[in-house]
Amino acid sequence: MKFDLPKTPAVQVTGKSFRLGQVDSDDITPFAAGPDDKQEASPRLLVLRQRLSDLQELLYAEHKRSVLLVFQAMDTGGKDGTIQNLLTGVNPAGVHVSSFKAPSAEELSHDYLWRIHAQTPKRGHIGVFNRSHYEDVLITRVHGLIDEETWKQRYEDINNFETLLTRNGTVVLKFFLHISKAEQAERLQARLDKPAKNWKFDPNDLKERKLWPAYQEAYEDAIRHCSSAHAPWFVVPANHKWARDLAIAEIVVAALEAMNPQPPKATYDVAAQVIE
Repeated sequence: MKFDLPKTPAVQVTGKSFRLGQVDSDDITPFAAGPDDKQEASPRLLVLRQRLSDLQELLYAEHKRSVLLVFQAMDTGGKDGTIQNLLTGVNPAGVHVSSFKAPSAEELSHDYLWRIHAQTPKRGHIGVFNRSHYEDVLITRVHGLIDEETWKQRYEDINNFETLLTRNGTVVLKFFLHISKAEQAERLQARLDKPAKNWKFDPNDLKERKLWPAYQEAYEDAIRHCSSAHAPWFVVPANHKWARDLAIAEIVVAALEAMNPQPPKATYDVAAQVIE
């Protein structure tokens, strides 16, 4: 779906020449001149949250279309926090969040998109993928679980899948939360330094961190080959959480406003109804 993209640090990927290195993970323009100059962020975010809540209610009432928000990131990239901040104040009855971990034995007995399709949003709902079908061209590729021919074929599968969704009334928006390797190190260390956050640390994250270049290459290829006008990828500079949250809220609200959901007309004579 095409809509007027608001001015944010996020970059919409439009061609196969895109490179992750073109996006500065520290970028906060045009939101502020410096990382501490964010006075207008919180008030603006509150406005966007209220607007998102209103639009979600209209989408739910209309019950004709849906929205799918896909979030991907390196470890500590901020997917959970982003989703929590974005959906604060939104009626949970109209939202469904799915988190995709390692597939179960049952899921492995089907094609890799089987479990994904089952979680896509129904009409009137906003669906959120915390990790997604893209894991099957990321971790599987980096760890050598599939060969090059397979992950290249999966780009075509994914594009066809997302086209199917959009043709059936689902607006698909995909966000890669782009952090630097140095920022990841700080966030991992914070999980060790603060006892209340120890539970979030997984020693396996350190093994995955050593594969940083391979993951960056896999993300770059997936984003370049699977970004389209109807299911775009947005690379969001995410070192500064406040700018990340504001950028995503701006984009999601702009997309919903372009959809312009309308509630159904009453099927009865409103004027004739008397409440005694």
